[in-house]
Amino acid sequence: MLPFFVYGTLRPGEHNHDLFLRGRTRTEEPARMRGMALYEGPGYPYAVEEIGEEGGGAASVTGELVTARPESYAELLRTLDELEEYAPGDPANLYERVERAATRGDGTVVRAWVYVAAPAVAAGLRARGKLIEGGDWCRLPGGRRRAPGSSVD
Repeated sequence: MLPFFVYGTLRPGEHNHDLFLRGRTRTEEPARMRGMALYEGPGYPYAVEEIGEEGGGAASVTGELVTARPESYAELLRTLDELEEYAPGDPANLYERVERAATRGDGTVVRAWVYVAAPAVAAGLRARGKLIEGGDWCRLPGGRRRAPGSSVD
């Protein structure tokens, strides 16, 4: 059972956290993922992997490492896949669920699921997207972004 790394609307205090995670988690703790950059989307962010880097690049994304309650894990995995409109192998995915290294606040590294921009989306964001400097969705000017009805991490 891998934990989930969340970096956008699923973070504590954001609208999708209450809708999808409340009552289903055992722990939530600050973490970072290296080798990714964060881009603004329409009401939610996209984590974009640096080309050729799995956790070794200079850019990083700030978020939370969420460990599901064991009895909620299978349902939560299905629910988050639906929220992110992710289906394994589907070329129409906007996000891909991948296993990557997350670093906890104490420096320990754990493997976690994270939803990253699918290849076509990532290429478009790299070419003309708006980078979130510092990789922290919740520190954007004007405070946290809340867009009821929007999807995604």
